[in-house]
Amino acid sequence: METPSIYTERVDDIPVLYHQITVMQLIDLIDEHFRAHGNWQGLSPGTVVAVWLTHILSEANHKLNHVQPWVEQRLEILRRLVDPNLQPWDFTDDRLALLLRAFSDDLLWADFERSLNQRLIRVYDLSSRRVRLDATTASSYRDVSGEGLFQRGHSKDHRPDLGQLKIMMATLDPLGMPLVTQIVPGNRADDPLYLPAIEAVNRSLMRTGLLYIGDCKMAALETRATLFLQGNSYLCPLSATQWPIEQQIADLTPVWNGDVALTEIQRTNDRGEVETVAEGFEEERTVTAKVGERTVTYVERHLRIRSLTQAHVEAAGLRKRVATAMAKLAALNERKHGKRRFESAEAVRGAAEAILTHHRVGDVVTLEIHEARQERPVRTYGDRPERVDVTVDWTVEATIDEAVLAEAIRRKGWRTYVTIEPGATFGLDDAVWAYREEYQIERGFGRLKGKPLSLMPMYLMRDDHATGLVRLLTIGLRVLTLLEFVVRRALAETKDSLVGLYKGQPTRKTPRPTAEALLRAFEGITLTVVTHAEGVIRHLTPQSPLQRRILELLGVAPDFFGSAILSNSP
Repeated sequence: METPSIYTERVDDIPVLYHQITVMQLIDLIDEHFRAHGNWQGLSPGTVVAVWLTHILSEANHKLNHVQPWVEQRLEILRRLVDPNLQPWDFTDDRLALLLRAFSDDLLWADFERSLNQRLIRVYDLSSRRVRLDATTASSYRDVSGEGLFQRGHSKDHRPDLGQLKIMMATLDPLGMPLVTQIVPGNRADDPLYLPAIEAVNRSLMRTGLLYIGDCKMAALETRATLFLQGNSYLCPLSATQWPIEQQIADLTPVWNGDVALTEIQRTNDRGEVETVAEGFEEERTVTAKVGERTVTYVERHLRIRSLTQAHVEAAGLRKRVATAMAKLAALNERKHGKRRFESAEAVRGAAEAILTHHRVGDVVTLEIHEARQERPVRTYGDRPERVDVTVDWTVEATIDEAVLAEAIRRKGWRTYVTIEPGATFGLDDAVWAYREEYQIERGFGRLKGKPLSLMPMYLMRDDHATGLVRLLTIGLRVLTLLEFVVRRALAETKDSLVGLYKGQPTRKTPRPTAEALLRAFEGITLTVVTHAEGVIRHLTPQSPLQRRILELLGVAPDFFGSAILSNSP
């Protein structure tokens, strides 16, 4: 009697991810914009990318040479889910590198990204007009070359010793879905990157009247004036250079004198209590700027907003720095065995000022240097006559200027935001909440550089491969954001929540599950194949009620796994 053979394959979240990719119509778009070479055989480039993205998102691994072994371990599933003719050699690292090289072509990518954005906005009915912009860096252990993409510069990953590239991204609210991705050498400044990204978004969405939101690096006068000329709007804070201390005092003095009433900005916290989180007022200022050869003048709203939490944190930080500096200054006057004495007033003042500079309290603490002379008589000894030794000692006296400290504290927490959005539809509270959602794009960067997209550490040695990989992963970021968006929108429409997503907390509910948590819910699903004399038996792990509910929210049939894997014959 023939002994039956039994083997299993991990299914997990593979069908969910591949379904999301096909709903986004990525395969057709990639095949349309990145046409296969005449010698290309096997699966189309779009299908290869779809499976590759499924691997990246499921395994949190972007290494090219890990894809083929992963496919070999899931041939039964992938052939039934994707294509019965799928072969492991469709996913060799050489073939994947060819796709990265194609994605690195700026013109091809721009056309593809434009088509992708337009299709996703139409398919998912994304009508938001808010676009966020920000930049981040991604470092690598590879060598830094003179003209290469990887350069040393200000590192947002706190690794200035490594070469890095810089990624400028524009995302669509409220999803955080990427619209435009631009990759430049890692030593480039952020400020000049905003206008090219804005131009790319305008071309991609083919509309005006957008509200661009960014940090103070987007607040360059030329950038703001360009947006005004385009018929777009903006919201960004002024930098410390654009709103210096002298101007802060002039603008805020009417508030401190009681001549300007502040508007409270409130929210309802998790306990159902209404709390004030900020306060502020606004003014109108006439702005004149030069854009190319054209001079433009228009009226801008300046929103002076004070975050109460930030004010408290900054004031506490200032007091702590002052206390630490005072303690270190007092230690300069300590005299004990083995401690070197200062030889001049200049030496002790230099040491004291270095302390004030380090703790950034030079405007709050004043210094006085005192000279102390000590005379010590020395008796006659042998042929040496009696004498008097004079020792000169230098001490520092530090005093806190309480008036300056109080003024510095009352400036804490204040920022000026500039916008040309109409006040009737975009008040102080709207501006505060709009800017505070900046975490959306930061969250996208976290996903891009950490799990599940895992850009860092980057192991690619060629610049075009690195560029192509970043662009590929931004497609993966779109997959995550849209999967999350669909489920959250479905829950919001029914005012429902998901239960059971969190291990150890079986009754915990959430109306806003993350894509990572949704995909994690499918861990443990396996396909078992039993081959015996009478034929082949396939068994799929039964789905839990939570898994069925997630599939329902995604708009697919509850038996989706069975129909996708068991019903399709290779």
